[in-house]
This record gives sequence, C-alpha cells and structure tokens, in this order.
Amino acid sequence: MAIAQEVLDILVCPQCRQKVHLNEAGDGLVCTQCRVVYPIKDDIPRMLPQQAKKLP
Repeated sequence: MAIAQEVLDILVCPQCRQKVHLNEAGDGLVCTQCRVVYPIKDDIPRMLPQQAKKLP
C-alpha cells in the first residue's frame, strides 16, 4: 500500500516547512530545501528530523 496522493499533497518538512516529494525508490520523502530524506516504514512516513538522512 502506497501513501495516498492526498496525503503527499499536505506533507511538509518539519524543519523548513517546504513540501516534500516521494523519492524514486518509493521508500522516502525528500526535502530538497534541507537536502534530507525522511524514511517510510510500513507505509508510515517517519518525519522526525533525527530520523532523516542527508542527501549526498
């Protein structure tokens, strides 16, 4: 089960409040402003800053 588009439309980065988008693999939400990926586990986005991984 994927994250519904309606949910993706309202999700924002908890650090900068910019919109996030699904990465190509579908296992994370990307904030291009902060250059981080928030993981998605068991179809639940983990939007805690300490769980985010920096983009290369």
